[in-house]
Amino acid sequence: MLAPWSLCAAAPAWAREWLVAGAHFERVFERTADGEFDGLGPAIVRRVAQQMNDTVRFELYPWPRAQALVAQGKVDLLVGPYKSPARLGQMAFSQLPFYRDQMVFYARPDAHIAWTGDYGKLADRRIVILNGWVYGAAFTQASTGLHTSVANTVESGLLMVAHQHVDLFATNVRNTEPVLARLHLTGMVTPLPQALDQQDGYFAFPHDSEHDALRACFDAAFRLLVERGELKRLGQQFRVQVP
Repeated sequence: MLAPWSLCAAAPAWAREWLVAGAHFERVFERTADGEFDGLGPAIVRRVAQQMNDTVRFELYPWPRAQALVAQGKVDLLVGPYKSPARLGQMAFSQLPFYRDQMVFYARPDAHIAWTGDYGKLADRRIVILNGWVYGAAFTQASTGLHTSVANTVESGLLMVAHQHVDLFATNVRNTEPVLARLHLTGMVTPLPQALDQQDGYFAFPHDSEHDALRACFDAAFRLLVERGELKRLGQQFRVQVP
C-alpha cells in the first residue's frame, strides 16, 4: 500500500493554483512594500505547493473576513488560525501546527496590575481583545464575566492602553513587540509576566471532498519538511517559535 505522500506524488501532474488567504501576522504572513508576500506561512506554502507541482496566489484580508472565506469554501487555504471548538466546525485543520504563540496581557507599568491567572480579579478591569482572535479555553470561559471591548488591529489595542482607554490588552508577544517598537511605546506598555495561554497556529482548509484531498497531500508534504528540519530552520530565519 502506498504511503499518503506516494499517492499524492502518483496523482495526475496537472498544476492547479491555490488561493491562499491570510491577515497581517508579524513574521507569519506579511505583504511587503513591493507587494510580495513574506513570512513563515508563505515560505512553507510555497515549498509544499512546489512539491505538489502547484502554484500559489496569496491574498490579504481582515482576519474575520479571511476566516469566513475559508469557511465558505471561497479560498483553498487559510494561514495561521489557532484551534477552537467553533473553528473546528467551520474549517479543517492541518495535522501539524507550524508556529507557537504566547498569549499575554499588555498594560501600563504604572497601572500596577497583578495578574496571577485569576480572572475573577479582573472583573473591574477594562480589557481590549482583537476581532476574530481566540485566546484559549480559560479566557473564553471567563470572558462572560469580563468587561471587554474589541479592536481591529494590534496598533489600536496598544494605543487604547497607552491612552488609558482600557487597562489591559490581550494579544500575543510575536505580533505585538514589533508594533510597540514602531509606535515608540516600548517601556510605556509592557507584557505582564504570566501568560494567558499558549496557542499553536495551523493551516486550515474548507470542509469538502476536494479540499480533503488537498489537505491530505499538504499534510504529507508538510510532514516531510518537518522531519527534514526545514520548519525549524525557517522558524529561525523568520524569528518565529515553532512547535
